[in-house]
Amino acid sequence: MTEHPPRKFVVVGGGTAGWMAAAALVHALRDRVGTVELVESEEIGTVGVGEATIPPIQFLNSLLGIDEFDFIRKTQATFKLGIEFRDWTRKDHSYFHPFGPHGTSIEGVSFHHYWMRLREQGDTSSIDDYSMATVAARMGKFAVPPKELPPGVPGLGYAYHFDAGLYARYLRGYAEARGARRTEGKIQSVALRASDGHVEALDLEGGRRIEGDFFIDCSGFRGLLIEEALRTGYEDWSAWLPCDRALAVPCEGVSPLTPFTRSTAREAGWQWRIPLQHRIGNGYVYSSGFISDDEAAATLMANLDGAPLGDPRPLKFTTGRRKKAWNRNVVALGLAGGFMEPLESTSIHLVQTGVMRLLSLLPVSGHDPATEVEFNRLSQIEYEQIRDFLILHYHATERDESPLWNYCRTMAIPDSLQHKIDLFRSRARVARFDDQLFAEPSWLAVFLGQGIEPRTYDRLADAPALADVSARLSGIRSVIHNLASRLPSHEQFIAATCKADPAP
Repeated sequence: MTEHPPRKFVVVGGGTAGWMAAAALVHALRDRVGTVELVESEEIGTVGVGEATIPPIQFLNSLLGIDEFDFIRKTQATFKLGIEFRDWTRKDHSYFHPFGPHGTSIEGVSFHHYWMRLREQGDTSSIDDYSMATVAARMGKFAVPPKELPPGVPGLGYAYHFDAGLYARYLRGYAEARGARRTEGKIQSVALRASDGHVEALDLEGGRRIEGDFFIDCSGFRGLLIEEALRTGYEDWSAWLPCDRALAVPCEGVSPLTPFTRSTAREAGWQWRIPLQHRIGNGYVYSSGFISDDEAAATLMANLDGAPLGDPRPLKFTTGRRKKAWNRNVVALGLAGGFMEPLESTSIHLVQTGVMRLLSLLPVSGHDPATEVEFNRLSQIEYEQIRDFLILHYHATERDESPLWNYCRTMAIPDSLQHKIDLFRSRARVARFDDQLFAEPSWLAVFLGQGIEPRTYDRLADAPALADVSARLSGIRSVIHNLASRLPSHEQFIAATCKADPAP
């Protein structure tokens, strides 16, 4: 069997998406299957607000052989055990979406059914008491968890907060050290082949031409290849996710260094708080139909923990996705492929899964329509599942004091989400596929946190004796509390293992 000659993959745009794609590609291709060239211009800025992540990023780091503590030091990173949601259900109310399960299943029945059984008998423990991540986060504690935990104790999942600009720089160093080529320049035009409409080359200012076999569009909202050149089309989801603008501003850090992201609902949207080692990242995601830009900026600046380190940076967007993520010989990643606001920190994850999907369906020769269809099918499923999870936060609210929340509370929602709500309300069951990003613990945290109460639980949880169930759950609570209390504080752990150099 003859070998295929190496193909040339051209990444358009740098930033987090571009350099993540280049790093993963160059690692996998190793110059034998293909070469990688990234084209970017220092004159074109990047959005750079994706500073919070979710646990699957550990898979990418492991795949690339990245040393965790080195990565943390060089990106001013901190650890993230989940997201605290304030004022989403109603004002002065909060709940926590942890990374990791609540308890562990018992005889094949999900843990929360046993908790509900005890609650029906008058037990007052919170579902949070059975989450290692939640208990540790609220104590301000953290340590990289051991591989083995006591029986019945749920795992401690974690992710990171980091400086997006430093992360892109880190991945650039990784990619270039392994053979990725970077070309500086602004793209003046995109040349399409007359025979089939595929992208043939990029013409840069100054007369240079970059040819390639396959192109990865990481050009941001503009979608230079996927939209401007190929006219792929965009599916608008703003009827369900009405926020269309954001303002981002860093401020001075404060102590303690919390091991979680915070999302606080505001009158016309929500505000993020992401603690890094050298500063806090802040932003206000809002709907321009319900608040002016000046009012949004005033709200953001009035709710910072420390002195601002700059002026608010504006961002305009339309939630949704390209009708095709793969079109001809172009795959769009990051903002070029679609945008769902950073409420559950999925932006960087979608880049990661897009790259992994591309590698699993790698184009090696010619155009394969079946592969393109499969890539787009999987991308659509992933986007729509995340979309529904985000809509749940807006729709399941008791807030009625502002036009935005009234709209979200009463709006029609996708049938796929309505089914999930109906099933959970009926019998505390989470409807999902095994390969969905957000697993049962995530849906459970938001359902219960935002006031969707089931009418009953799985009656298989009635099989063990009530006293045995009570003793078992009491033991889990006790072990979790004791384990968490013995952990170092988040700041202590970072200082001892991965403290970054002072920021310039």
